[in-house]
Amino acid sequence: MTVEQFPAPGDVATVYDGIGQIYGSAWGPNKHYGYWENDADDSSVEEATDRLTDLMISGIAARPGQRVLDIGCGIGHPALRLVRACDVDVVGISVSHVQVAKANELTAEAGLADRATFQFADAMDMPFPDGSFDAAWAFESMWHMPDRGQVLAEAARVLRPGGRLAVADVIERGPVSPEGRAVLDHICANYAVRSLGTIDEYRTALAANGFVDVEIRDISDNVGRTLDRMADAVETVRDKLAALVGEEQAGSLIDFMRLSAATPESGYVYLTAVRA
Repeated sequence: MTVEQFPAPGDVATVYDGIGQIYGSAWGPNKHYGYWENDADDSSVEEATDRLTDLMISGIAARPGQRVLDIGCGIGHPALRLVRACDVDVVGISVSHVQVAKANELTAEAGLADRATFQFADAMDMPFPDGSFDAAWAFESMWHMPDRGQVLAEAARVLRPGGRLAVADVIERGPVSPEGRAVLDHICANYAVRSLGTIDEYRTALAANGFVDVEIRDISDNVGRTLDRMADAVETVRDKLAALVGEEQAGSLIDFMRLSAATPESGYVYLTAVRA
């Protein structure tokens, strides 16, 4: 890591080890967005978040016995769902020691420690040999990366030829109004994000790093209600959030979730690609 790298691994860990834990305690076991089929879909948060995990699982199309890399694993719930669904072995990496410890604890409790392991590692400098994985995913972790192209280069390096990659990520959608820019800048300033990627950026970076058969979907409309639902959930633990950051800041964080939910420039992409 160079001194210019931002966010540094510790910056990202601080977000998830602090307010992220409070958000998670209210949200449920899946610490990510939910996917609703349409406006009439009344699925619960748990159903919707599992549905997004299942979309990622279908994207890598892993077969029994294969080895899968989880880039930015969080506390491991999606990885464990993947293990159960596809009978694969998973290695997860995170820059949060707290998340790694919790992921390994939950895996042991689930009786899957022989199939899934989690370790501290930087996605921009992975400690794995070339061609050591059959598939990989980055589930809402890429927006924290100082250099998404470098992460994709590392993913291409550790994937075997023909290995599949799936990415779900918060992105910037244009055109960006001054009001939208203010929201996007706030996200970057407060959630350890250097910049939000775009679909065009992803398309260019995937091609530059040897990925083919790229399929990209803007699923912003399907995940859009997530932040409103999360704001409702965090309201139920507002006292815990206020104890950590103060009452004024707690209210500001909740209000910002609702503002971000109503900001079309804050989007969400799902993509798959194959390592040539």
